[in-house]
Amino acid sequence: MKKFVTMATIALLASQVQAGGKCRQSTTACKTNHVTYVTTAVVHPAAPVHAVVAAKSDIVDTAVAAGSFNTLVAAAKAAGLVDTLKGAGPFTVFAPTDAAFAKLPAGTVETLLKPENKALLQSILTYHVVSGKVMAADVVKLTGATTVQGQKVDIAVTDGKVTVDGATVVKTDIETSNGVIHVIDSVIMPADKDIVDTAVGAGSFKTLVAAVQAAGLVDTLKGEGPFTVFAPTDEAFSKLPAGTVESLLKPENKDKLIAILTYHVVAGKVMAADVVKLSSAKTVNGKAATIKVSDAGVMVDGAKVVATDIETSNGVIHVIDSVILP
Repeated sequence: MKKFVTMATIALLASQVQAGGKCRQSTTACKTNHVTYVTTAVVHPAAPVHAVVAAKSDIVDTAVAAGSFNTLVAAAKAAGLVDTLKGAGPFTVFAPTDAAFAKLPAGTVETLLKPENKALLQSILTYHVVSGKVMAADVVKLTGATTVQGQKVDIAVTDGKVTVDGATVVKTDIETSNGVIHVIDSVIMPADKDIVDTAVGAGSFKTLVAAVQAAGLVDTLKGEGPFTVFAPTDEAFSKLPAGTVESLLKPENKDKLIAILTYHVVAGKVMAADVVKLSSAKTVNGKAATIKVSDAGVMVDGAKVVATDIETSNGVIHVIDSVILP
């Protein structure tokens, strides 16, 4: 425990020295009127008393001194993030230990440290950092937190155990001069697939993907974005009148298909917590979709939102149970 010397303590110590007291060594306890005072100063009878309080190190120097974050520090250097993490901040870092990095598949760390993978490494490391100083007492009140990388980590508390994207927090509140470190037992990874690849991988958006391909929108939805997509499932498309999907997929109906699909897309990354605050959202189509929130859930133009916040490398997907039409 750090011990701080107040002006009152110094005055008492000084008076004791003048009175012939024998407190002369650093961190020596002195008793005056049955109260024990502790000083970190070297006291000389003929000299004033000076309190020496050790300053906290920044996030990087704290990690170096700990000795259990060698891989993290090496990664920060390779990613060119040392100066950032030694900056004013404040930052909250969910720091994986060397043992956490060792859990990654063989060769992963070595590959990430290569110069050609600098951008990917930066993305991974900044996914472990949250702006501001968020102490453990506040972390446990959260269900998620937006990282410096831009994506959101999921935070859960179960039976007293706190996890961040599935990684267990094993130590908390290591304060530094520019923030705080919470130690985690695994490396957490941001989403690395774009909206199209995420939809393909899910397996429940085959019709949507086919429609995006027919409309010539694949390159757009694989672009930088970010985009928010209200994505109808295959079951949602099956609710349309018989023959509707087949008709929309014909080349001659491409413009109509584009109008429908872009009505499901909003520019920017709008997470569920923000969606529920809206009454409408302007779509890429140009028209606004109506948003209603009730005890029954969140509705977008009559379609129910059944899953939210599926993050991708270029935006977010919210799943809806019906196709909405402009």
